[in-house]
Amino acid sequence: MINCLIIGSGPAGYTAATYAARANLSPVLYEGFTPGGQLTTTSDVENFPGFPEGITGPELMEKLRTQAARFGADIRSGRINEVNLDVYPFTAKDDRGNWLEAKTIIIATGATALYLGLPDEDKYKGQGVSACATCDGFFYRKRTVAVVGGGDTACEEALYLSNLASKVYMIVRKPHLRASKVMQQRVIDKDNIEILFNCNTVGLFGNEFLEGAHLVEHKGTPEERHFDIAIDGFFLAIGHRPETEIFAPYIALDSQGYIKTFGGTTQTSVKGVFAAGDVADPRYRQAVSAAGMGCRAALDAEAFLLEQE
Repeated sequence: MINCLIIGSGPAGYTAATYAARANLSPVLYEGFTPGGQLTTTSDVENFPGFPEGITGPELMEKLRTQAARFGADIRSGRINEVNLDVYPFTAKDDRGNWLEAKTIIIATGATALYLGLPDEDKYKGQGVSACATCDGFFYRKRTVAVVGGGDTACEEALYLSNLASKVYMIVRKPHLRASKVMQQRVIDKDNIEILFNCNTVGLFGNEFLEGAHLVEHKGTPEERHFDIAIDGFFLAIGHRPETEIFAPYIALDSQGYIKTFGGTTQTSVKGVFAAGDVADPRYRQAVSAAGMGCRAALDAEAFLLEQE
């Protein structure tokens, strides 16, 4: 019988494990297919408190993992493939076929940024390609960048980058922006933002680092035109997919698939099941806010167990 089962790693999962371990809950954490989460693909992290000189994503995650293990968290490789939250204690099945019983569960499975599917995206990931302007925009001060997308998120990213970069392209596959009228007007009013409507990215290029993008305008029509733009940064803003598939039959999700939490806590719609990090945060998606939610989830789990006693 596990007091606290943590599903997922990253800042939320590892922080939850640290707090749960210090509360003598003997937590068991399954790291998932990407131990450390999305930050393991980030080269430099300069906005996480306590590291004034910055730190690489993998180094930061290793430190958080080591800290949780130091206090006795049972950190396991692999992932949870199946859960049953209709019974108590809850049950979960890992990818080795082991069934577990848990008194509380903290879901910290994160959200995966959506990419275009170009081979070049992987090639330049961390070398010019990013899915988080707030995380990486600082590295492109006075440089030229592009944002892919036409919704509110893309407009927000473009506006944020416009205060740092010298030039921001918005690559929009439709002939119009999908964002709210207010966001559209803010983008239009920015002198250093240029919107490229009816355009698709078909490739990226550069030697060691990203240097530009291959675009096609009016793809598949008689007006089709191919051209290149010179850019230093390529930011994806076409959405995220929260990793909630195995939990969807049991807990309340919002219209985008993110886990709903209630009462200003990390409590989900199922008592004893808590959510932390990007899987329950469609707005901020920052390492430090995910870590804070991990702390809150562990404290909420501890309080729940005390109530049960």
